[in-house]
Order: sequence, then structure tokens, then C-alpha cells
Amino acid sequence: MSETQERDAMTCRACGREERASEGYPCAGCGTFICLICTFRGVTHCAACAAKAPPSPPAA
Repeated sequence: MSETQERDAMTCRACGREERASEGYPCAGCGTFICLICTFRGVTHCAACAAKAPPSPPAA
């Protein structure tokens, strides 16, 4: 029998790291894959959505 070469990996749209698809969350803006490490770091938006967002006001 031939073995199937299945891959369960996706590229994080915030950092570019390739991780298992089941170990991540969707972007809050568009739903693309954000890896677990970025999620732990507080990243909720992919690079494209973060670039489109208006700049946040400086902290007082």
C-alpha cells in the first residue's frame, strides 16, 4: 500500500511561522490563521488587518 502524505500545517498570517492548523485561532478581522504563539503574545489580527487599522493613540 502507498502511504498518504497528509499535512496539517498552516502559515501564521501574523509571523509567518508554519504550525499545525488545530493549534491556532482565526484573525479577529478577516478569519485567517494566527498561530498559538502569536495568540499567547496578544496578537489578534493578521499582518494585513493590522496594517489597515488606524494607528492607536499614544498612552497618556
